[in-house]
Amino acid sequence: MTRIARRLLAAAALLSIPAAVSAHRLWMLPSTTIVSGTDSWVTIDAAASNDLFFADHQPLRLDGVKVWQPDGSEGKLQNGSTGRYRSVFDIELDKAGTWKVGTQMSGVMGSFKVDGVEKRVGGRGGPPRPGQPAPLTVADIPANATDVKLTEVSSRNEVFLTAGAPTTTVFQPTGKGLEFAPVTHPDELVAGEAAKFRFLIDGKPATGLKVTVIPGGKRYRNDEGARELTTGADGVLTVTWPTAGMYWLNATTTDAKTTTPRATERRLSYTTTLEVQTP
Repeated sequence: MTRIARRLLAAAALLSIPAAVSAHRLWMLPSTTIVSGTDSWVTIDAAASNDLFFADHQPLRLDGVKVWQPDGSEGKLQNGSTGRYRSVFDIELDKAGTWKVGTQMSGVMGSFKVDGVEKRVGGRGGPPRPGQPAPLTVADIPANATDVKLTEVSSRNEVFLTAGAPTTTVFQPTGKGLEFAPVTHPDELVAGEAAKFRFLIDGKPATGLKVTVIPGGKRYRNDEGARELTTGADGVLTVTWPTAGMYWLNATTTDAKTTTPRATERRLSYTTTLEVQTP
């Protein structure tokens, strides 16, 4: 079978996969997560795609990406560039300790009707794309609107980079939304060893939270290799890594603890990319 024929078969197989399985996933992929000194750089690719860490759909917009230095102060994203399928940027690790890089987005999504015509409320924060109008907001919903359906959305997508000895300042919780408060430092993961990560919702343990862990490299294997795990009563998740490599971790949940008038649901998500080392 020729290479072109194999690619056509693979494309046909992808079309047959249920939407829930083949949905695009947002990710950031650092060139490394650990460096030995304070004169190193890390390059990060960022995109949304079908196969993890293979850019084939759309780039992550860089206007929402922030950098936190080891002391918690704001750092700097450098050499940013956005192409057709991915964005790429550099972080200069010029201070010892653990850095955090990522996005924190919140907003309201949904719909309403005016005189039978449906309108969408959208936007997860950030300016509209060039050439597109600003999305409608809750303030744009008129008093005579009917069939109002609103959902609060809050998401975090983070990666952690360590120069020299790891530190923990960047893990201090804010008490808002779904947060990652690791017991095992995320830059000290080793294949064959168990790691423990605590998740918090509004500062309290996220009991019974469903978490998905997927190794990279799906494009080169048949099985996605996803594992569906659950946090305990203390909000702690235990993960044992079968092999070294990059892993995508995602937790998503919903509740009714909304603060926006007329919103009935809150959707929370957390995503990170973790590097697991060989023993």
